[in-house]
Amino acid sequence: MAYRMEGLPERVTVYEVGPRDGLQNESAIVPVEVKAEFVDRLADAGHTVVEATSFVHPKWVPQLADAAELLGRLDRRPGVRYPVLVPNERGLDRALELGVTEIAIFASATETFAAKNLNRTLESQFDMFEPVVARALEHGLDVRAYVSMCFGDPWEGPTPIEQVVAVGERLLGLGCYQLSLGDTIGVGTPGHVTALIGAFGGPDRLAVHFHDTYGQALGNTLAALKAGVTTVDASTGGIGGCPYAESATGNLATEDLVWMLRGLGIETGLDLDKLVSTSTWLAERLGRPSPSRVVQALAKG
Repeated sequence: MAYRMEGLPERVTVYEVGPRDGLQNESAIVPVEVKAEFVDRLADAGHTVVEATSFVHPKWVPQLADAAELLGRLDRRPGVRYPVLVPNERGLDRALELGVTEIAIFASATETFAAKNLNRTLESQFDMFEPVVARALEHGLDVRAYVSMCFGDPWEGPTPIEQVVAVGERLLGLGCYQLSLGDTIGVGTPGHVTALIGAFGGPDRLAVHFHDTYGQALGNTLAALKAGVTTVDASTGGIGGCPYAESATGNLATEDLVWMLRGLGIETGLDLDKLVSTSTWLAERLGRPSPSRVVQALAKG
């Protein structure tokens, strides 16, 4: 039974990050054929966007060293987008060689994380992004931007809202079609979410990406929806984290998100039973149960 709440959107796009952000923190290498089947199962469950992989250097994220092979194995479905994360111009070269049509870049809202994750300063990170975005747009690619540490940083503490807005507006100004606001270590709370989205002057071109470290991901998502956001990042089974921030635990689980949205009468186009089945299948291959509460409940019948 669905019960609508005033001020919420009728439909939400779930931007699925499981194959990239979900698997990147796995210590044991997941076979490429498993990854390809994972992506295919997600498309079969109704996803219209599945972030497939990343062209980050294998030295930094060995789990995604098979990016090119994975893309070659995908059974691409009409109406489904398969973006990839591109860290620099070399990554863009690889994406263009393989016919990728949509990429994402990954920025930092804080000085320390920019140094640890990008080997750049908060300011000089844009020197890396500008040519990537410009060339991608010249080749007709769509470009999305992530901003990490939007709510807090494990080294610097709370992130000033005006600092997040400054970084985000520069990325949008480069030509990125969407900005995903990331709570990388999961310290955000609903009031903070509302204030940050409001500081951007509204929800246009914004998405949210929450981690559930302190159990706030669903509450933060509801706050974002009330503020007008209609794209939410999530990872099937709640897998994932950040290899550069040890305090970053799992992503918001797609199944937990869909359960809440279904109860609110908000359309997603996703088949919850197929998502649960996929998470159960993947958990068997990862050798541990899914952290998703909904998967745990429904898998038991």
